[in-house]
Amino acid sequence: MKLEKQAILKALEQITIAGEGKNMVESGAVKNVITFGDEVVVDLILSTPALHIRKRAEADILKTIHEQVYDKAKVTVNVKVEAPTPQKPEIKGKPIPGIQNIIAIASGKGGVGKSTVTANLAITLAKMGFKVGLLDADIYGPSAPIMFDVANERPLSVKVGDKSKMKPIENYGVKILSIGFFTQPDQAVVWRGPMAAKALNQMIFDAAWGEIDFMLIDLPPGTGDIHLSIMQSLPITGAVIVSTPQHVALADAKKGVAMFQQESINVPVLGIIENMAYFTPEELPENKYYIFGKEGAKNLAEDINVPFLGELPLVQSIREAGDIGRPAALQVATATESAFETITRNVVQEVVDRNDNLPPTEAIKITTMAGCSVVKK
Repeated sequence: MKLEKQAILKALEQITIAGEGKNMVESGAVKNVITFGDEVVVDLILSTPALHIRKRAEADILKTIHEQVYDKAKVTVNVKVEAPTPQKPEIKGKPIPGIQNIIAIASGKGGVGKSTVTANLAITLAKMGFKVGLLDADIYGPSAPIMFDVANERPLSVKVGDKSKMKPIENYGVKILSIGFFTQPDQAVVWRGPMAAKALNQMIFDAAWGEIDFMLIDLPPGTGDIHLSIMQSLPITGAVIVSTPQHVALADAKKGVAMFQQESINVPVLGIIENMAYFTPEELPENKYYIFGKEGAKNLAEDINVPFLGELPLVQSIREAGDIGRPAALQVATATESAFETITRNVVQEVVDRNDNLPPTEAIKITTMAGCSVVKK
């Protein structure tokens, strides 16, 4: 008896391989069927090496052909296992038109001055001539409105094309959006992760940011939902970690670095900033007191092979300036202004190096000319 290939395939359509949900012909598991008189050769490709699944598939093929096509058919089943190549999970976001470099500012724990550093970095970048945006992503403890003296401001709606978008609040040359603009000063934000993520996405994508050279994102302390939401939403150029020199803060800062360096996240760590590195009394300007330990963040940076971006002293005026909404980087010709400028230039240089050695977030790159940092379009 001469067997027909189409009759064999029609019979095999009634067999489903465990775990696949489709019949073996529809799923592509049957790669070929060859007939020679009463002989049948079935080439089968399985995605799992499990022996019991292979044996079950072979038995089902023999039984089906014998029962539905020809009971004396000589059936040979050749099974090959081709497990699908596992793809590395990637967390990627979509670019925002006009925003060239996005820097996440993070800390392993609260109380290390991350928001203060972010505000002063933003102002220093603006003083250098860059177009700067600041997204206060610390949903549960927003501080940017107070630090920029805009706590009573509210974003307006503007038309961009045929869409209505939020217009960021601007002060000191920095465009700012924060959940603090939409809540009362004494109102607690009690949201689960998905609600917080939705609010952040609105501030990111439903805002008229315009042209921005550097977008700084002030992340909440620790590692959690908000961090993942930001990294899923945006193509982060790099991350900066802020820590004090003490061991407790350094242990958490190390976890923060590890989060960004996870294979599934893979955000370049631009470096570590050591805040509250030492205390110098006003009456003893030459003295340095290492209240929280000496060079802890610098040593951590060396140990984990990430750049050390610089240190900031524990100065009362930095705290006072933030509290009254006029960050310390605005003070001209002071040691504080100089310290923030040094760290900011180091951050910019790290972004330059990152964009030279890795695919940039956008087609634009940052370069340096005659000691000044500029954006090259």
